[in-house]
Amino acid sequence: MSVTKKLTSMKEYLEKSMTYAEYIKLIDDLLLDGKTTGSNQSEAMFNYGKLNRQRIHRLEKSVEIRTALVEKTQKLNRSMIWLIITEGWCGDAAQNIPIIEKIAAQSDKIETRYVLRDENLELMDAFLTGGARSIPKLIALDAETLETIGSWGPRPAAAMKYFNEMKAQKMEKPLMMEKVQRWYLQDKENAIQTEFENLIDVWEGQARNSAAH
Repeated sequence: MSVTKKLTSMKEYLEKSMTYAEYIKLIDDLLLDGKTTGSNQSEAMFNYGKLNRQRIHRLEKSVEIRTALVEKTQKLNRSMIWLIITEGWCGDAAQNIPIIEKIAAQSDKIETRYVLRDENLELMDAFLTGGARSIPKLIALDAETLETIGSWGPRPAAAMKYFNEMKAQKMEKPLMMEKVQRWYLQDKENAIQTEFENLIDVWEGQARNSAAH
């Protein structure tokens, strides 16, 4: 794929993307109608959407970004766009997006944008996790070139390791997801903050390289 084609494609996704406030409003409006995002409108999916909206609300109020991460984020010199693929019913999205949003809010060099997975499968399929359409998926872009400078997701590495261990044991998915949610509660947002302390440096370095070519 040529650079021009990549640029055009990413521009198209950004043009139809949402701000965080717009994403949350979409979820809230759908919940009022007894719905969630995506094509599966079963009662179970609606209940997941409702539960995850409560998780988002709790984390928006309770999460505090560590001083070291705040300082590192505020020292950014390159502007980035964090394009996040998500859905309202996704438990991992509910646990991670409020933290990502609070990290981004520490710097005017970071802009977050949101797109729904099931409406953007071509984009999703370029950022699979082990062959799966796992979300949330954050695509870090250089704001000037729109080159991809990195990605993150769908969950912190320690949670991913735990998930894969359970999967190898052929544990049923509902039980796996319940255990992952317990992992998040015990971790108290530490793993994701540690990972982003490192990623900020890595992505800024990639952004410089992108601008140089």
